[in-house]
Amino acid sequence: MRLPPLNSLRAFEAAARHRGYVGAAEELHVTRGAVSRHVKLLEDHLGVTLFKRLPKGLELTDHGRRFLPVLTEAFARIVSEAQRISRSGADLRIICPPTFSIRWLIPKLDRFRIDHPDIHIRLTTDFYGATGFDASEYDLGFAMDNRRKRPADIRSLPLLPTSVSPACSPRFLGEYGPFDEPSDLAGKTLLHENAGHEDWKAWLTRFNVEGVDPESGNTFPNLDMAVKAAVMGTGIVMGDLMLCQEELRAGTLVMPFEDMKCETDGWLCLIGREDRWSDPKVEAFKAWISEESAKDVADLVS
Repeated sequence: MRLPPLNSLRAFEAAARHRGYVGAAEELHVTRGAVSRHVKLLEDHLGVTLFKRLPKGLELTDHGRRFLPVLTEAFARIVSEAQRISRSGADLRIICPPTFSIRWLIPKLDRFRIDHPDIHIRLTTDFYGATGFDASEYDLGFAMDNRRKRPADIRSLPLLPTSVSPACSPRFLGEYGPFDEPSDLAGKTLLHENAGHEDWKAWLTRFNVEGVDPESGNTFPNLDMAVKAAVMGTGIVMGDLMLCQEELRAGTLVMPFEDMKCETDGWLCLIGREDRWSDPKVEAFKAWISEESAKDVADLVS
């Protein structure tokens, strides 16, 4: 059997709920006669009677009573799914590594929501999988530009330079300092945010420091844990000056060599697929995040 005419299905379902054509006509914004004709068309299509026409209204037949809940549930599911799809069209799906999410992005997101109440941010705070940024799952991501060779269809917007310098707690400085020269760090406990120890290696190379072993010390899964260990006084961390602003401003971390800041190879970037790069939601977020990062870079320099 062919699918019954959809307008006839809607007319019958509304008339059955309202127990008459008048209420159905008002709901569907058509005439009473149009509802009646659609119901008669459906009955002809099915070959059964759905209503008993009574002097004071309509009464469902056994066929009508069986058919009504099926249609009511089907239309409700259609409306629910249409609403879900409509809402998801306003979603902006972003993935961001945990440390950067917690220390930089999340505290700022309320400002974006106030400026763009029509755009719903769906933030995933996680690391990328083994294959890297998945454009089928996310519209945008945050990543270090030098960490992975990206496909040709992935666009990148540089946001923040990675500027680092050793940082430790005042207690650690008082107990093991003063550190007049970088070489004074020899034998001290270095704290690392990853197994490669790249930041310490880059800083020691940049300032030609000898006698300090970048392979020594304690290694943590991420910068957040390494910074917390430094605040507790267990060692000296290579602090990311942008991401450690809270501790530096509060004085729970201090920089023994404040004038010796080193920019590493990569910038933190916003990435996304080329065919969505000019989407209005993406454009709005790109403009906002560029402004936020520019303010923080200016504060870092001043």
